[in-house]
Amino acid sequence: MIITTTPTIQGREIAAYKGIVCGEVVIGAHLGKDILASFTNLVGGRSNAYESTLRETRDGAMDEMIEEARKLGANAIVGAKFDYTVIGQNGSMMMVAVSGTAVALA
Repeated sequence: MIITTTPTIQGREIAAYKGIVCGEVVIGAHLGKDILASFTNLVGGRSNAYESTLRETRDGAMDEMIEEARKLGANAIVGAKFDYTVIGQNGSMMMVAVSGTAVALA
């Protein structure tokens, strides 16, 4: 499945617009990752614990969006957009949402 943030795919013609597709995943932080992130915050650097969780969450949202597009008979998604939002009591959870337009390429 071709996925792009642009409204077209260079060199390809969009034969049909199938509809808007989305994928959302909500994750909760846990104590272990919070401790590792706090340590990284003190000494500086990147938080591998949070980054890997964020990557897994983003990939899960993409998988949901792709599955929705396949069900509509699409073979590409254009105009893909990611949103990252902190939700829940005290910002204890994060949502990754991705959306785009499912299309059939000629």
